[in-house]
Amino acid sequence: MTITALTSITHPRPTVRRAPRGAVRRPATSAQVVPPALRISDVPAAAVFRVACAQGPISRDTAAKATGLSTATVNRQVAAMLGEGLLRERADLTASGVVGRPRVPFEVNHEPYLTVGVHIGALVTGIVAGDLRGRILGSVEIPTPSGHQDLALAQITRSARLFLGRWHRRRPLWVGVALGGRVDAASGRVDHPRLGWSDAPVGDIIGGGLGLPVSVAGHVEAMAASELLLAPHRPGDNANAGTSLYFYSRETAGVALTLDGRVHTPSSGPGSIAHLPTGSDVRCACGARGCLEATVSDRAVTDAALAAGIVDSRDAGISGVYRAASSGSLAAHELLVERARVLGRTAAMLHDLFNPDRVILGGQAFTEYPAAVPHVAESFARTSRLARKDIRITGFGNRVQEFAAGVVSLSALHSDPLTSIRRTSVQ
Repeated sequence: MTITALTSITHPRPTVRRAPRGAVRRPATSAQVVPPALRISDVPAAAVFRVACAQGPISRDTAAKATGLSTATVNRQVAAMLGEGLLRERADLTASGVVGRPRVPFEVNHEPYLTVGVHIGALVTGIVAGDLRGRILGSVEIPTPSGHQDLALAQITRSARLFLGRWHRRRPLWVGVALGGRVDAASGRVDHPRLGWSDAPVGDIIGGGLGLPVSVAGHVEAMAASELLLAPHRPGDNANAGTSLYFYSRETAGVALTLDGRVHTPSSGPGSIAHLPTGSDVRCACGARGCLEATVSDRAVTDAALAAGIVDSRDAGISGVYRAASSGSLAAHELLVERARVLGRTAAMLHDLFNPDRVILGGQAFTEYPAAVPHVAESFARTSRLARKDIRITGFGNRVQEFAAGVVSLSALHSDPLTSIRRTSVQ
């Protein structure tokens, strides 16, 4: 069995740190928090905007055929979005001899705007700027701040504000935050045991600090949404129908399900696969042996490499293990191959449990060392007892975190463009 790549595309809870004396908490109403819409929207304006993102410049007639809407409906939506500045006409592309404005192609008016995405990881936080079509304009990474949650979030906000200064010719419309833990999308507050955060006002501090509407989502659900909303699809591949299982692995491991064009986001937060048994002898912080995250995380692989003398210090990190393997170290290669086998077995168990129409594998544990991918496929095929349908590696490669944050920043705009652009004018 081979795995294809998409073409272009509970540990013990740590003690929560109390706010230092003198720290000021922002009021919960200081930000306009909007739950992310991680789905294919059936709002007519959204359908027209979506086809303009994917195929523009495009004529109104072609847009009507692509969306299934009447030409009159498309004309109304285009006119409204032209009025709000979301679309622009391309009279220079009108066919010679054609008369009438409905024949003038239109496209997304992406140049005046941007959205800001923030992916808060266990170790690294990424900040990205993207245009309205979902293209990444630029990004920066900082170490995820330690210390009290409010101060850490304030530091992330300052970094995002400085980063925004690079794009002074574009108007920022929205900020999206993707991170692990349990997210209350309505309030933008998060419990993140790994970081020691409890009821952290993520949306309030980041959205309020940047002066933008804000949406907050779990990061694996956001990655699944990026495949749904931003990834180019292969001919005949109807990614909006059926079920998709997204399996992520890097420093943490997680899964998300997409059901008929909508990412499943349980009200009580995502489930956890961190403690799925793998059969390894690695001891987990929970006291058991062989838990998935304690076996396949970047930190676990780095620790094993240190113990085996493959890298000299923890500072080398997982990058040092990848470099050693790519430079010919058999021990490093075997270490990464063993992780690949564990990941393949886990993907097969999840596949057989949910029986989805497709499985998408994302995260640097799958994408950073291509030589291990065949071992994921082999282990998957040997373990699964169901007929294989479609298993692939994300087309976003090592940028999955960036696109996850980006899609959260775009989700409201892509779900209801006209309502969302009007929200930005009252922030």
